[in-house]
Amino acid sequence: MSIADSIRAQLVPISPEGYPFIGAFALVSLILFWLWTPLGWIGVLLTLWCTYFFRDPPRVTPVRDGIVVAPADGRVSLVTQAAPPRELGLGDKPLPRVSIFMNVFDCHINRSPVAGRIEKIVYHPGVFLNADLDKASADNERNSLVIAMANSRIAVVQIAGLVARRIVCFAREGQTIGAGERFGMIRFGSRLDVYLPEGAKALVAEGQTAIAGETVIADLAAGDTGRVFRAG
Repeated sequence: MSIADSIRAQLVPISPEGYPFIGAFALVSLILFWLWTPLGWIGVLLTLWCTYFFRDPPRVTPVRDGIVVAPADGRVSLVTQAAPPRELGLGDKPLPRVSIFMNVFDCHINRSPVAGRIEKIVYHPGVFLNADLDKASADNERNSLVIAMANSRIAVVQIAGLVARRIVCFAREGQTIGAGERFGMIRFGSRLDVYLPEGAKALVAEGQTAIAGETVIADLAAGDTGRVFRAG
């Protein structure tokens, strides 16, 4: 492998969604350099942060049947029982819910928690409270996907946060999606909720760091013979 190939292999891809923002930050940096050099260096740091924010690293997703993976990078902020948003049509009964909070330094590419067919996509306008608050699930602007599998359905909800003002969804209704496949992103700082089927048990704890497409947050086939988990 040449030196150029080695360097290329170490570079993390950038989401196309980020190029306009990175270009704008770079342009402002040039203007700041013209006005006053110290301001220009501040602009360079912000441009580097913007580039880092829109990174889209490759991920290796577990492919075993029943596995539910994290849809986002970030901190598991809540593991609870909660009624899903009404627009999803999943009923009023509380379901197991895992919430992952993304700060402005986390990768913001969102990935499907399971393989299945996207049965429904629903956008709901709302306010912009701190996404780390429990009531953000009901009050904040959000975009929800219901993914149908062979024997159950899962919902994943993109929730805008205090500084987030743009939810992006790449997916469409009726589409077949794979576990770990990219379906959207949120700019800048936000949260994702995953509503699991009734009776499912989360395999993550509050405060744990999750990696989109890789961290297993639940196993819907945990009761099957042959499923073994190591405690610790």
